[in-house]
Parts: sequence; structure tokens; C-alpha cells
Amino acid sequence: MTRALALFSGGLDSILACRVVAAQGIMVQAVKFVTPFFGYELLAREQEYAREIKDSYGIEVVLRDVSESYFAMLRNPSYGYGKNFNPCIDCKILLLKEAKRLMSEFSASFLITGEVLGQRLMSQRRDTLRVIERDSGCTGILLRPLCAKNQEPTLVEREGVVDRELLLDFNGRGRQPQIQLAERFGITGYPRPAGGCVLTEPDQARRIAWYYARYPEVRLNDIRLLLFGRHFQLPHGGWFVLGRDEAENERLEALHVSGDFLVYMPERSGPMGILHGARHPDDFAAAAGLVVRFGKKMVDASAATVLFVSESDERRLVAEPLADQLFQGWSL
Repeated sequence: MTRALALFSGGLDSILACRVVAAQGIMVQAVKFVTPFFGYELLAREQEYAREIKDSYGIEVVLRDVSESYFAMLRNPSYGYGKNFNPCIDCKILLLKEAKRLMSEFSASFLITGEVLGQRLMSQRRDTLRVIERDSGCTGILLRPLCAKNQEPTLVEREGVVDRELLLDFNGRGRQPQIQLAERFGITGYPRPAGGCVLTEPDQARRIAWYYARYPEVRLNDIRLLLFGRHFQLPHGGWFVLGRDEAENERLEALHVSGDFLVYMPERSGPMGILHGARHPDDFAAAAGLVVRFGKKMVDASAATVLFVSESDERRLVAEPLADQLFQGWSL
């Protein structure tokens, strides 16, 4: 049986692309690539996620973590960034390269994506689609079922492996054709359109750009820290991340690694923090003041003991809450 490997985002377009090809009797295996910028939390429940997709849409899916190669690409994307820190064209090229490498593992003859001509201004123009296909090394083996009739036939269409007449000619940003096709397939409960990638979100993108400008070596743990909490660049170079609620405190504690200080008030409720790269005593004092400032206020008690714990060091500071005007310029 002919097999195809599909790039799967989990959105309606990728679901439909898989189903359109599978309807021709072709075995479709979907792969969802993840990084901390999109889908990373699924790695903690991979089997459950695969069952959900199979039960909901009849699609077999596996996860693949491409974080390290993605981090490297993000530093200097060949086609630059979009409005924020999103390297959409280079992202698609990288993911297709990764998918092409997986074809032999899944005995796939060609690749599928859910791209629609004209749907995204940066990465789904006609000229850009050709560039992506060429630079990923996927010329002739990349089928875009939802807009195939608006493009030159691929090898599998020319050879009759896929019936071109059963493919689509979707174009533009309207969603009605996809919704109607979903109804024909009996697909319900699909996700509504959303960005999905934090690199397109202005606040997150700005923070990640700051990190890339400052640190020559990207650490997975650092990227995960960047994506939640309050962030401060302290006056002498320390980077301080502060939880905003109990759930974020738990995430910070789980992401605490050797070399960083876990910071909290042992005798009072309040936020937990991670202090990275601090060397100067004033940065420790600033971090302590921030923990007290955002902690639970106690009657007749403004000052509090703040504990700094690393693998090889432990410090205690008694700190007053830091005045807001002192740290307004530190926020990232």
C-alpha cells in the first residue's frame, strides 16, 4: 500500500489534508513536530494525544521534538522574521527537511501539508510555496491537497498514485470551504484557527529576541522559562523569573537546574523565582525585594526572609518590598 507522511499541526487544514489523501486509499501517517514554541507540552502525554487524534479524526500521529535544530535556525533565519520574531518561511523549510528525513522510517512515498495558497501572507504566497518546496529538497514529493489544483502537478499526481481530480483548489483566507469539507467528512470538534506559535505573540517574541541577543548559547530550559511568569533584567546582569500563581511556582520549581538559584520566602506565602546569572550582591538584594513585593502582605510585617538555594550554595536575605518605581524599567 502507498504511504504518505503528513505534517500535522492539529488544526483543521492539516486534518483535512490527511483525510483527503486517505480517502483515496493511501495510508497516511501524521507527524507533529514540537518545540517549546509550539506543542511541547504534548510530549508529557504523547500516547494520550495520539489516541485523541485517532478517536476524533481517524488519523495516526506521532510526535517528534525538533527543538535543537529549531533553536539554531531561529538565530539567523535565511528569510528573516515576520512582524515579530517568527521565521515562518524558514520554519516551514526546516520542518519539511525533518519530515523528508523521516520518510524512510515510515516507508512514505511523498509528503503532505495542509497549506492553502494565499492563506498566510508571509509563508503561503505562490512564490513562497515554491521557495519552501525547493529549499527543503522536497520538489516533486510535496503534495498540498487543499490547494493542489492551483499548482503544478506533483510526481505522485503525474504518475497516477494520487488522483488529481479528487484534490482541491482552495485559495485565500476564507474558511467556509474547509468548514463545508469538514461537514462532508463528518469532522466535528476541530480547533478554531489560532496562531499556535508564541513567536507571533508580541510580548513573548520581544522577550525571546532579548534572550537571543544576550546569550550566545541557547538552553532548552531557558526557552521554557521565557514562556511564562514575570521577567526582570536586574541592574547588574541577573535574569530573574517570578511565578504569578501557584501553578507557575510549581513549573518554576520543576525547571530549576544546577547553577540557578531557586528563590522564595520560607515563612510567608508568595511567589517563587529563579535567578540566573547573578554575580553582584545588589542583584540578590533586588530579587529578594521583588519576591517580597509580589508576596502575600502580612499585618505589621513588611520585611521578610528570602531564601536563595542552588546546588552548591544557600543564602538568606531579609528584604523590604521593592518600590514599584525602582523596578519598572527592569521588566522584560
